[in-house]
Amino acid sequence: MSRVRAPRALRTRLLLLIVLGVGAALAVGTIGFNVLVDRSLSNDADEIVQARAAAERATVEVKNGRVVAPDAPTAGAIETRAWIFQGTRPVRIPPVRPELDAAAASLAMGPERTIDVSDDVRLYALPIVSEGERVGTIVAAISLEPYRRSRVIALISSIALAVGVLAAVAVAAAAILRAALRPVARMTEDAERWSERDLDERFDVGPPHDELSRLAATLDGLLDRLAAGMRRERRLTAEVSHELRTPLAQIQAEVDLALRREREPSEYRRALEEIRASAERIGATIETLLATARQDARLPRGTGDVAEAATRVIGSLGPLADGRRVVVRVDPSIESPRAGVEPEVIERILQPVIENACRHGVGEVRVGVTTENGDVAVTVVDDGPGVPPGDRERIFEPGVRAGDGNGGGSAAAGGGAGLGLPLARRLARAAGGDVLAEPGSGGRFLIRLPSA
Repeated sequence: MSRVRAPRALRTRLLLLIVLGVGAALAVGTIGFNVLVDRSLSNDADEIVQARAAAERATVEVKNGRVVAPDAPTAGAIETRAWIFQGTRPVRIPPVRPELDAAAASLAMGPERTIDVSDDVRLYALPIVSEGERVGTIVAAISLEPYRRSRVIALISSIALAVGVLAAVAVAAAAILRAALRPVARMTEDAERWSERDLDERFDVGPPHDELSRLAATLDGLLDRLAAGMRRERRLTAEVSHELRTPLAQIQAEVDLALRREREPSEYRRALEEIRASAERIGATIETLLATARQDARLPRGTGDVAEAATRVIGSLGPLADGRRVVVRVDPSIESPRAGVEPEVIERILQPVIENACRHGVGEVRVGVTTENGDVAVTVVDDGPGVPPGDRERIFEPGVRAGDGNGGGSAAAGGGAGLGLPLARRLARAAGGDVLAEPGSGGRFLIRLPSA
C-alpha cells in the first residue's frame, strides 16, 4: 500500500502547486487583459465621438453671433446624430429618446466633457467659439452597445482560453510528473523488496546524468558501504565467537580433567591457573569489545602515555617473545607523548600489532614512539618475511591472513587476548587515528593516534 500512496501523494502535491501557480498567473493575466481591452475600447469610443463632434463643428456657421446649423439628416443611426445648441436653446435635435435629450441639454454651455447615459450611449460636448466668445455647444452621441459586446466577447474568450491553457498545463504536468517520478517509485519498490540479505542488489540506473540518476548512484554507494559494513560486522562476530569459544573450551577441558579423578594439590593448582588464564583471556576480549563500543559511540575520551602503554604491552608479550627467541627493543626517545585516547584502548591497539611482529619476526622487533604532524606515531618493525604488497589492506579484514594459499608472510595476530589487526585498525580509526602496513624490508606497521 505504501509503495503506491507515497509517490502519488508527492505527485499530487506537486501537481496542485503547478496548477495553482499557473492558475494564479492566468487569472492575473486574464484580469489585466480585460482591463486593457476595456480601456482600449473606451478610448476608441472617445476618439470616434470626438471626431463626430468635430465633423459637425465644421458644418456649423456663426453669423452675427447666431449659430446656423445645416438641416438634420432624415435617417441614420444615432452615431450620425448630434445636438446643436445656441446657448442653452437647441438649434437642432436628433430623433432620440427623451432621456438623451435631457442629458444633452444638461451639457449645453458646460465645459468640454464626456458622459455615459444608461451605460449604452456616450455623449460628448464640444463648445462653439466665435471670435473668442462661446456662442453654443455641439453634443455628439455614440452607441456603446458594440463596445459592450466586444468586452463580453473578450472576457468570455479570455476565460475560455485561460481554462483551456490551465487544463492543458494540468494534463501535461501530470504526465511529466508521472514520468519523472516513475524511477523514484521503482527505486522505492526495489528498496522495500530487498532485505538485509540482499547485499548485492543495486538500483543500477547507469552513469549519473540528472538529479534522479545522481540520487540512485549515491544510494548505490551508500548500499555498497552498508553491505561492506555488514560483512565486516559478520566477520568480526565470527572472530569474536572464535576468541570466546577457545578459552571456554579450555576451561571446560580443565574442569573435566580435574573432576575425572583425584589429583595432587599441585595438579589442581596448575588446572586453576589454566582456568584463570582462560578467564583473563575472555575478560580481555570483552574489555576490547567494550572499548570498541565506547569509541564507536564517541563517548568522552581520556588521555594516555603511549610509551608507557607500549612498554606494558611488550612486557605482557615477554613469554611469546622468549618462546620464539625474538628480542623486542624499544627505540630510545626523549619524548613521552600523550595521546587523546584511554590507556586501555592504546594497549588494545598496540597489542595485536606488536604480537603480530613477535610471531613473525626472526630475531628482532623494534618499537618506536614519536610525534609527527601533530599526531603520536608508533612504528613496529620486525625482521620477518613482511607483508606482501597485495595483502597490506586485506590483513585488516576480519578472518583474512596475509599469504593465505601461498604460505609465508606476516599474518594478522591470531592468538593472545586481542582480536587481531582488524580490530586494532577499527579502534584506531574510531579514536581518530589509523593503523597502516607500510612497504619495506620485513614487517612494518605504523600506528597513528591523535595527540592529547
